[in-house]
Amino acid sequence: MKNYFTLLLCFVCTFTINAQRLISVEEGYTPQVGALVSMLNDMKNRVERTVGEMSIEEADFLLDENANSIGTLIMHLAATEKLYQVMTFENREFTEDEKEQWSTAMSMGKEAQEKYNGKAVKEYLKIFSDVRETTLEYFKAHDDTWLAKVDEKLNMNYHWAWYHVMEHQSSHLGQILLIRKRIPKL
Repeated sequence: MKNYFTLLLCFVCTFTINAQRLISVEEGYTPQVGALVSMLNDMKNRVERTVGEMSIEEADFLLDENANSIGTLIMHLAATEKLYQVMTFENREFTEDEKEQWSTAMSMGKEAQEKYNGKAVKEYLKIFSDVRETTLEYFKAHDDTWLAKVDEKLNMNYHWAWYHVMEHQSSHLGQILLIRKRIPKL
């Protein structure tokens, strides 16, 4: 049993060495909102550390003809967060202009393979960061009571909605890590 625990601890340390390993209450937010912001920011930082130094060719790499590139996945993360902004903070759906701006990133696929190609990963990360800055500003204007509120139209409370945004980012970070390992060495 001791050897199993040691092996598990080594495994966990290997995969969290670059994580913050602390959930704190970010300054300027109520306690529950601040803890959620801390977790969202940690997840975003992990994405940035994973892809930050990639070349254009690495960001465009496709595992096969049906795959999404890392650039597309980053845009998908930004689009999903943007959608949850308008659904939870503004109590609406995308406008037609927003649909035009974000639909390719939301659905990914062939169209995204063409649209998100040939750009530096920093361009994608800038868009993701801009969306996050808006999210953080919205969260400053909301408190723990709002976070616990159930939105009948969405059939969830806002805390679960933003937990879902975070788990969505975690899931796609796993894809990004897998793709990164499969990129041929240049």
